[in-house]
Amino acid sequence: MAQNGATPAVATPAERPAHSFTVSGTGFLKDGKPHQVISAEMHYVRIPRAYWRDRLRKAKAMGLNTITTYAFWNAHEPRPGVYDFTGQHDLAAFLRDAQAEGLDVILRPGPYVCAEWELGGYPAWLLKDRKLVLRSTDPAYTQAVERWLVRLGQEVKPLLLRNGGPIVAVQLENEYGAFGSDRAYLEGLEASYRRAGLADGLLFTSNQAGDLAKGSLPHLPSVVNFGSGGAPNAVAKLEAYRPGGLRMVGEYWAGWFDKWGEDHHETDGRKEAEELRYMLARGYSVSLYMFHGGTTFGWMNGADSHTGTDYHPDTTSYDYDAPLDEGGNPRYKYALLAQVIAEATGKPAAPAPAVTRAASFPVSPVRRSASLWRNLPAPVRAERPMTFEELDQNYGYVLYRTPLAAGRGGRLLLKGMHSYAQVYLDRKLIGTLDRRLGQESIDLPRPAGPATLDILVENTGRVNYSHAIRTEQTGLTGEVSLDGAPLTGWAMFRLPMDDLSSLKLTPEPCSGPCFYELEMTVDRPADTWLDMRGLHKGQLWLGRKNLGRFWSIGPVHTLYAPAPWLQKGANRLLAFDLTGDATDRIATVTGPIWGKVTTEREAQ
Repeated sequence: MAQNGATPAVATPAERPAHSFTVSGTGFLKDGKPHQVISAEMHYVRIPRAYWRDRLRKAKAMGLNTITTYAFWNAHEPRPGVYDFTGQHDLAAFLRDAQAEGLDVILRPGPYVCAEWELGGYPAWLLKDRKLVLRSTDPAYTQAVERWLVRLGQEVKPLLLRNGGPIVAVQLENEYGAFGSDRAYLEGLEASYRRAGLADGLLFTSNQAGDLAKGSLPHLPSVVNFGSGGAPNAVAKLEAYRPGGLRMVGEYWAGWFDKWGEDHHETDGRKEAEELRYMLARGYSVSLYMFHGGTTFGWMNGADSHTGTDYHPDTTSYDYDAPLDEGGNPRYKYALLAQVIAEATGKPAAPAPAVTRAASFPVSPVRRSASLWRNLPAPVRAERPMTFEELDQNYGYVLYRTPLAAGRGGRLLLKGMHSYAQVYLDRKLIGTLDRRLGQESIDLPRPAGPATLDILVENTGRVNYSHAIRTEQTGLTGEVSLDGAPLTGWAMFRLPMDDLSSLKLTPEPCSGPCFYELEMTVDRPADTWLDMRGLHKGQLWLGRKNLGRFWSIGPVHTLYAPAPWLQKGANRLLAFDLTGDATDRIATVTGPIWGKVTTEREAQ
C-alpha cells in the first residue's frame, strides 16, 4: 500500500523481469529454477476450435505443464502468398488459449512436420515446379521456406517467452536425421528461423535414436524420439551421443496411427505408463505424442511410405489410441499417466474428466442427388496429362478424358498414377487402380466404334515420410499409354470440390460417381459419429464443413461430427460416393466403429 496516498509505482514493460528458459547441464532452468518439462502433443487443426480450451484444460488436469504443436504450412498458405490464420487456423489464438490454461508451449514450425499430414505439411503447390527439391538447399525451396517462416513469425513472435508469451522452446526442422545428413541444410534453416524471429529463445533438434548424429547441430540441444518399449535403448543412445547434455524425449509415441485397409492400432497403456515413470524418475523431460489426436478433417491426411514405392494412406480419424480419444474423452491411459505424473511431481492427480455426452440422430434417406457426369466444369486441354499441381489444384479429384478410335484397346498403362483411379469407357466402369496395391495398368476392351476414355483420379493423400515427398505430384504424373503407344489430346476437369454450391441436385436416382443429399435432424446438438457403412468410398460434408474421407475397407467406418458444428433442427449432409447407387444410406452412432470391411459391397 502506498504511504500518504501516493500513487504506487508500476513497473514498465522494460523494467519487468524477463522470463527465461534455458538448458543447464542435463535439464532445464525456468526463471533460474530447475524445471522438468512434462508435455504432450495436440494439433489445433485437428480439434474443432470450440473445443480447444476443453482439450487444453484436460491436458492441464492430467498433470501436463506444456503443450507441443506443429505449425502446418499447407493449412496456412493454400496458394503462394495467400495466408490464412483465421478460425480453425488461428494458431496464435490456440497458443493464447494454452497460456490461459497455465500451459507452456513447445512450437515445431517445420517447415516439414510429418504428422501423418498431407505432404508432411508442405503446400502442394511447391511441387508444381518438378525441379524444386524439398528439404534441401535448393534456392527455389529455401526462398519459399523463408517467406513462410517470416510470415509465421509475425503471428508467433509476440507469443515467445521473452515477449510474455507461452512459447518456451522451438524445434528446428523435424527428425531430419531420418531423411538426410546435410548440415548445411540445417544451418541454413536455422538462419531462416533467426531472421524470422523464431529463434529468440531456446532452439533444439529432435531425432530418432539411430539418427541423432545426422539430424543434430553441435551447438543446439538434441532430444530423442521413440515409442513403446524403446526407452532404455533410446535414452542410452542419447546419453552416449551427448554425455552430460540435455535429457529430453521430444516424442514418446503413446499410441499409433491407422491406415486404410490395415488393422486398427491399440497400444499398451500400462507399458507406456511404466516407461513414462522410468523416464521421469531418470530426470528426463518428456513430450507424449499424442495427448489427443483428434481428426484429420477434409483432404489433409497424409500417407506412409518407407521405400518410396510402398504407399499407405492414413485414415481421417487420428484417434491415435491417445490418452484422449477422438471425441476428447479420457480412455484408461489417461488415469494411468496422470498417476505417474502425480507421483513424479508430488501433486495429487486430478479426477478424470467427465465423458462428453454423445447422441445419435435420425438421418433421412437420400433426398436429392447429382451425377458427377452432369456437373463437370469447363476442361483444361493439353496434349499430355497434367498433374494436379500443374492444374493449380491441391486436393480432390481430376477427371482425365481422351477420345479413342474404333477398335483401340488393350493394355492401358498409367505410369506414376497417384493415387486411386476409376477407368471408364463411355461412362461404363471398366475397373479401378489403387496405388496401395501397386496397380498402374488395366486391360481395356476394344470398342466397336469411337469411344471416350475417362480416368477419374483421386488424391488419397500425399506421402508425408521418406524421400518420396520429393516426387509426390498427384494425378497422372507420367506417360499414359495404350498397348505401348502414348495417348495424347486430353481434356482435364478440375474437381477440387471446395465449392459445391452450384451442384445440380435433382430427385432422380443416381448411380456411379454421385453426390447424395441427406438431412440429419438434431433435437439438441451433441457429438455424434456418422456411420458410413452404407456407402463405399468418397467424401462427406456437414453443411460447409468437410468432415473427411470414408472408405469401406476400414479399419474405421465412422466420421466424427462435433456438437459445435451442428445446429438444432435440420442439418444438411452431402456425400460424394465413387460407386453410389439407390441403396446409399447414412446413420449416426454414439461412438466410432472399428473393424474390417463390414459393408456388403465388395471392397475395391
